[in-house]
Amino acid sequence: MNKTRFCALLAALPALTQSALAQTPAPVIDNARVTVRDIVLAPGKPGPVIAHAGDYAVLYLQGGRIRSSDGRTANHPDGGAAFGHGGVTSDTAIAAPAHEIVVELKDTPSNTVPNTTGLPPAFPRPGSKMVLENDRMRVWNYAWVPGQPTAMHFHDTEVVVVFRGDGDIASTTQDGKTVVAHHSPGDIVFNTANRSHSEQVVKGAQSGIMLELK
Repeated sequence: MNKTRFCALLAALPALTQSALAQTPAPVIDNARVTVRDIVLAPGKPGPVIAHAGDYAVLYLQGGRIRSSDGRTANHPDGGAAFGHGGVTSDTAIAAPAHEIVVELKDTPSNTVPNTTGLPPAFPRPGSKMVLENDRMRVWNYAWVPGQPTAMHFHDTEVVVVFRGDGDIASTTQDGKTVVAHHSPGDIVFNTANRSHSEQVVKGAQSGIMLELK
């Protein structure tokens, strides 16, 4: 959807919806490639209204039975994902709280880079599970295993990571430099492409939902 059509859509919305759009949470990440919003749904209460200019993904940090604004109800597992395009949405958790991470995919050229390192790609990797793929993205679930560092690997594309655990991840580059970062449940980061490293959980437990941009 181009900018002119998107603005026309907003202008045509009822005043009540326009007011609801004003309450849309501010992004936690907003860059040239994605806009990411963190949405917590209380049971039985409609969530914030979000206007989507184009393609978007919903990552379910905490899933459950959720009704969309078109009246359809679906069960979404923890760590699951869904894909949509355009329109205005407002989800409602039916029986229990839910936690969505909404990722708007901007209409920009791909930043995927060729892998000339000889290293394996970041995904798939042992223990990973693909939960969604299309021509814009791949979504993976992965849990780091204490005492089992990943193989040295190459990230050829950008990644939105939503952390599900509470733990420290050590990242070690090919030259032996290690950086340790702590992440709590619900932390969200955007990682750039063209990176080589291995990873290991060194404290606590850690897992995540990884959205790789194509």
